[in-house]
Amino acid sequence: MKILFLTITIFFAQLGFSQEKLTTIILLRHAEKENDGGKNPELSEAGKNRAAGLVTLLSKTKINAIYSTAFKRTEDTVKPLAKSKNLSINHYDGSKMAEIDETLARWSGGTVVICGHSNTTPAIVNYLIGKEEYAAFADSEYGNLIIVALGENKQAHVTWLTF
Repeated sequence: MKILFLTITIFFAQLGFSQEKLTTIILLRHAEKENDGGKNPELSEAGKNRAAGLVTLLSKTKINAIYSTAFKRTEDTVKPLAKSKNLSINHYDGSKMAEIDETLARWSGGTVVICGHSNTTPAIVNYLIGKEEYAAFADSEYGNLIIVALGENKQAHVTWLTF
């Protein structure tokens, strides 16, 4: 059911921008992490299950590139997806919006997945839409999937899902 909803959402977003080249950015926070007190924890069992669920959710979505910060938890969240799509994982610095601009320019007209953190993911969404609308996620909040469809004129359509 979620796959059907996601497909319909992306279809109607593209329909709304039918005269323009549409760039779709799928953003998510990393999945649940181990609480080992370290600065670079791995995914917990629940996180590994959520990462596997992402593969199912996006199985029918053409993805051109996958980006992750250089932390185990973000990489491991998108690693199963990257493997299923035969893509490598590109690294980015979530605090440098110029890198987001470079990503948009490089993959204009395509679909990009960006995996970040509780603070950087909403910050990137806000940057893409040009206003401060979304706050950082609570530390215990996982499973948000934000789809930003950007037209050439930078008009944005945001769809927020959970998985």
